[in-house]
Amino acid sequence: MSLRVRLLLITTALLLAGLGLVGTVVSDRLEHYQLDRLDTQLGSLTSLLSRVPPDGPRPARPAADTGLLDPALDLIGAPYLVYLDANGAIAEGILSSRQDRAGLPPAEELRAIPTDGKGVFLHAADDSGRWRAVAARTAPGNATVIAAAPMAEADATVAQLRTTSLASGGVLLVLLTGLGWLALGRGLRPLRTIERTAAAIAAGDLSSRVPRIAAPGTEIGHLAGSLNTMLGQLETAFADRAASEARMRTFVSDVSHELRTPLFVIKGSADLHRMGALTAPADADEAMRRIGGEAARLTALTEDLLLLAQLDDAPEGRLDRGPMDLRTLATDARHDLRALDPSRPVSLTGPDGDGPPGPAPVDADEARLRQVVTNLVGNAIAHTPPGTAVRVGVGTVDGRAVLEVEDSGPGMTAEQAGRVFDRFYRTDRSRTRTAGANAGLGLAIARSLARAHGGDVDLRTAVGAGARFRLTLPVLSGPPG
Repeated sequence: MSLRVRLLLITTALLLAGLGLVGTVVSDRLEHYQLDRLDTQLGSLTSLLSRVPPDGPRPARPAADTGLLDPALDLIGAPYLVYLDANGAIAEGILSSRQDRAGLPPAEELRAIPTDGKGVFLHAADDSGRWRAVAARTAPGNATVIAAAPMAEADATVAQLRTTSLASGGVLLVLLTGLGWLALGRGLRPLRTIERTAAAIAAGDLSSRVPRIAAPGTEIGHLAGSLNTMLGQLETAFADRAASEARMRTFVSDVSHELRTPLFVIKGSADLHRMGALTAPADADEAMRRIGGEAARLTALTEDLLLLAQLDDAPEGRLDRGPMDLRTLATDARHDLRALDPSRPVSLTGPDGDGPPGPAPVDADEARLRQVVTNLVGNAIAHTPPGTAVRVGVGTVDGRAVLEVEDSGPGMTAEQAGRVFDRFYRTDRSRTRTAGANAGLGLAIARSLARAHGGDVDLRTAVGAGARFRLTLPVLSGPPG
């Protein structure tokens, strides 16, 4: 059964139980009230009659004048009055003319009534109904006076109440069940909306969200908000996984491509030597030189990949920190640039070219930072024409140590700048590649090493406006030793 049907059945069962309990309690209290009222009337009458002397007034003919007797008996609430002598025999009796003598209580039940003034039930001789009777001893003698009244009217009243309660309860139950069905349908409508959203998500639409179906402070509102947060996280996780898988496929493809070229060269040279094609000593030397160069390229590529894997796994564990100043690396970078291309104008300034170089104390692994700066310098040499001016800046900016390498080259597009730190990415895929530097790992290694130190490497560039790579690191609190 659906949740709506189950809730309706539970509600209906509780409502039925409640109505039944209320009807039972009301009819029971009415019956007790009528019994108490009747016992009070009969008790008062028997108490009064028990004080009448034996020789007191007695009706000569109890039923001589029913026009006066019946209203009197109805007024005192006891249509049947009985005197029992000391032997328990019925001495006298007064009965309303509206009562059938065949329906009176039998004499043996009258004699069995206790005389303590408490009401008891008696059965009619013809089983036509019940009687309520109270007995008391007469004060002057040893007789017993009994006042009795039939329960037919009281029982009919209780029965009528029960019938009315049953009929009205049935109508109310049907009416409230119908209203409950509508109310539950309206109340469960947000859950159906959530169900449709979940079905859409299961069908592959990860962008689906639960609409605003209730106030945020309600339970449904909280549920919808939590589900939307969870769905957003799931969508992000799936998107990240898809992007990671795409990057992994690209990475494997790039690694395969980088490894394939030197391996082909090595294998081709070895095959030529095996087939006897390298007969001249010069040819053999050239083949060995090519094999050595490609082996060195494979070694460098393997070491770079191993370093990146180690930095991904435990970056702090690959560092041998110590106090130092980035000005030392900036000065060495200027010398390297002039040695690689003496035609280049190279300047050493503060950050953003403002003023002279400033102190930049850091707690870092100098060898690893030299590797970062070497990659930045090599990138500037490889991607700018000979003679292009390069500026090396060093100092502190906003409480961070800064070393930057800026060139006046052709710059990069926004798409290239967004991917320049990706592994195996090259802005010019057709560039003739030499060992190590052009494998597309230099900037990726530089950023990974910077982040292992708690810093980063960022890029500012535009087409025709050159490129500035900036290394930022936390400043050492004291001067380097």
